[in-house]
Amino acid sequence: MLSTRWEPWTELDRLSREMDRLFHRGGNGQSSLAGAGSVPALNVWEDDANLYAEAELPGFAFDDLNIYVLGNQLTIQGERRPPQHEGGSWHRQERGYGKFSRMIELPTEINADGVSAELNHGILHITLPKTEAVKPRRIEVKST
Repeated sequence: MLSTRWEPWTELDRLSREMDRLFHRGGNGQSSLAGAGSVPALNVWEDDANLYAEAELPGFAFDDLNIYVLGNQLTIQGERRPPQHEGGSWHRQERGYGKFSRMIELPTEINADGVSAELNHGILHITLPKTEAVKPRRIEVKST
C-alpha cells in the first residue's frame, strides 16, 4: 500500500487549478478561454529504484507532448488542439483546449538519461530512475 505524504505546494496547485476551472468555465456551458481546465492531474510515487509519474491526458497524441527533466524538476508541456468540425454550431463546449505546462519538483535526484515515457489510453506513464547515490543499499553486517 502506498503512503500519502502531505505536500502543501501540491495542495495549493490543486486549489489553483480548481479556481481556474471555476472562473474560466462560467455557468453558460461554454469554455471561455483556451486552455481552461487542461492542466493534467498528476500522480507521483516511488519504489526503491524509480519514481513514477502518471498524468491524465485524454485526447493527446504523443507528438503533442514535451517532457523535460532538469535536475530534480519534471516538466510536462503539451497542447490540446480545438476540435475541427465542418459546418454546424456548438451547443456545449466544455472540454478545455490549448497549451499547458506543468512543472513539479521531484523528491529525489534522478538519472535523466534513463527516463522513459509511454502514452496509453490517455494516461502518460513516466518512469524516472533514481541515481545510484540515492538508492537504498543493503549493508552487510559482519560478526567479530
